[in-house]
Amino acid sequence: MRAKLSTTFQSLQIRNYRLFATGQLIKLIGVWMMFIAQDWLVLELSDNSATALGIVVACQFTPVLLLTLLSGRLADRYDKRLLLFVANAFWSVLAIGMSVLVLTDLVQLWHVFVFAGLLGVANAVETPVRQSFVSELVGTPLLPNALALSAATFNSARIVGPAVAGLAIAAFDVGPVFLVSALSSLAPLANVARMNPADLHREPLPAKEDRASAKVVDGLRYVARRPDLLLPMALMSVIGMSLFNFQLTLAALAKTVFNTGAASFGLFSTALAVGSLAGALAGSGRRSRPSVWVVLGAAVACSVFGTLVGLAPAYWLVVALLPLAGFFMVFFAQASNQRVQLGTDAAFRGRVMALWVLVFLGTNPIGAPLIGWVAETFGAGASIWIGGLISLTVALLALTWQLRRSGARIRLRILPMPRFYVVSPEG
Repeated sequence: MRAKLSTTFQSLQIRNYRLFATGQLIKLIGVWMMFIAQDWLVLELSDNSATALGIVVACQFTPVLLLTLLSGRLADRYDKRLLLFVANAFWSVLAIGMSVLVLTDLVQLWHVFVFAGLLGVANAVETPVRQSFVSELVGTPLLPNALALSAATFNSARIVGPAVAGLAIAAFDVGPVFLVSALSSLAPLANVARMNPADLHREPLPAKEDRASAKVVDGLRYVARRPDLLLPMALMSVIGMSLFNFQLTLAALAKTVFNTGAASFGLFSTALAVGSLAGALAGSGRRSRPSVWVVLGAAVACSVFGTLVGLAPAYWLVVALLPLAGFFMVFFAQASNQRVQLGTDAAFRGRVMALWVLVFLGTNPIGAPLIGWVAETFGAGASIWIGGLISLTVALLALTWQLRRSGARIRLRILPMPRFYVVSPEG
């Protein structure tokens, strides 16, 4: 057990990564608290409108759609550590401003829309930089482990944040939750400043006039020539848009289908996050690039369980299914991320990861209003299972394409334990 734990948390032995991970954990707990409080505030201000929830999510992620590719260019040309500090500082200022509006009871629905958009700008800059910065913290050999632990950090926050937020909203209303979230965003600023630049795994930046232009179009051409990168990105673009909307759909499911309060919404989010954390840790021992079959299998599994969550007729059944959905969603997202990062040349990593963030988060401005409209018109459950069926269809089409392209076949082995496996033409 000691050896297993040592392998699982190996990247934490590196001081710079340890500072990065702890700062992110503190901030992300606050971010998830803010998301829960924001969704609940929107429902209160809009008379339980799922469409308004969808608009907020669209405002939050539209900057990702518009700015992420440019942020990737910045990540390939400038000091990622400095960019990370600036983006987090901008986020902190905005979060404090929003908390003041809520605490003084001056907040209106349009304020939430505006601040969601501005926070999205900070997120559009920070996320590609953070994704590509991990390789500089630990180096290539430990990159799969560090990516898995980063996913585990994210999902640990998803467990703690919604649970605390649900209880805090029920006890104190949304104002104090926004304030705690704003204060937690200061942690990454302090920890980025404490990092030792000499320990980073990177080449010294050349003089500004000698740096490569790092054009966005060159990054797009690079990915276009790589089917192994295109497939996970295409899958993520569809599944992310149609199924990865639980921030929106679970709030509507809790309040409009099962007629429960903020604490129950927090329980839904926590159940999803428990499975997500397990999915992140399941890939922490990986030391090489995951195969395309791992990505495809996880895509099919997360689509199946996402569909079942939407079809579940009882509250307890939703709670039981959400950990399984969360496990395979994160296992799929993490395997796809690792396959993209470990297959990308260092010179293109910032732009490629910006494109990854674009397909992972940038589809939300398109998907969220549609999902919100479906939830309001046909019910929150329908918005989940319809998205699950769309995801499943695309995942099966991608699996069929890859099987034909490679000439491989899927086989089922019954003994000693039932499992599917892939047989290549070479055996």
